[in-house]
Amino acid sequence: MSTGDPGLFGPRSVTWQLHGDPMMWIAGVRALYLQALHPRAVRGVVQNSDFRRDAWGRLLRTADFVGTVTYGTTEAAERAGARVRSIHRRLSAADPATGARYGVDAPDLLLWVHCAEVDSYLHVLRRSGCPVTDDLADAYLAEQRESARLVGLDPAAVPGDRSALAAYFARVRPELALTPEAREVDAFLRRPPTPAVLVPARALLWQRVAGLAYGALPAYAHDLYGRPAPPPAAVTRRLRTTGRLLRTLPATLRWQLPPRHVLRAVGRLGPDTRPALYKLRRSPAILDGRRGAQGELRD
Repeated sequence: MSTGDPGLFGPRSVTWQLHGDPMMWIAGVRALYLQALHPRAVRGVVQNSDFRRDAWGRLLRTADFVGTVTYGTTEAAERAGARVRSIHRRLSAADPATGARYGVDAPDLLLWVHCAEVDSYLHVLRRSGCPVTDDLADAYLAEQRESARLVGLDPAAVPGDRSALAAYFARVRPELALTPEAREVDAFLRRPPTPAVLVPARALLWQRVAGLAYGALPAYAHDLYGRPAPPPAAVTRRLRTTGRLLRTLPATLRWQLPPRHVLRAVGRLGPDTRPALYKLRRSPAILDGRRGAQGELRD
């Protein structure tokens, strides 16, 4: 039994098994598409960063944060959360209609970003073939209240199961709109600025990733963006095919990509802690894990 620090979630959590899956990258792009439909949230991004110049950096920083929170030590995760809260406290955005300013760390905006992310992660991974039962999906959402806490939310106010998450989206749906800023994000995701030498790769690979992420959005998001998506059954087939293909790559090869959070965690805790989807099939073992006060699973 390892005596290393398992971090905020630990190897017996659903989060530990899911976040090492390669389909998380497509899920992250879906989250960007969804997040951009909240007018106040997307203004906070566009008005406080050179989005088109640094969108790749933003995506990689989000991936680094998720990796640190999932697989890092408790100290590293808390430090990452404190850094995010500190940055958000200093930023504000302006409503173009009224000129009124608001902080980007407003709880309703943080909650939207969190819910769009966890919904995207769970939706894409399940739809691409991850063996996540309804109980495991609920356990994952309960665990993710810990991630919400790190960015400044009250965990008790964050949806902790599928029913609460669905109710949240139904409540927020009337606030969503296709703003000029959302169009900007959409344009970037469809054709990101790329050095000339990489344009063929963008056409071959990235447009397929972005197309899959867009196709996996809910129908109301397609309606707002004004672009049709393939039939849901076709999107599901493509997600499953892509998932099977990516999962044939050796995990140790995938985890070599910087910043190598999974490899460091396994080195800290031992080889038996490697995340793997087959471990989700032992759902009774996972769900019987000791639950923390917020309902998250612990070692």
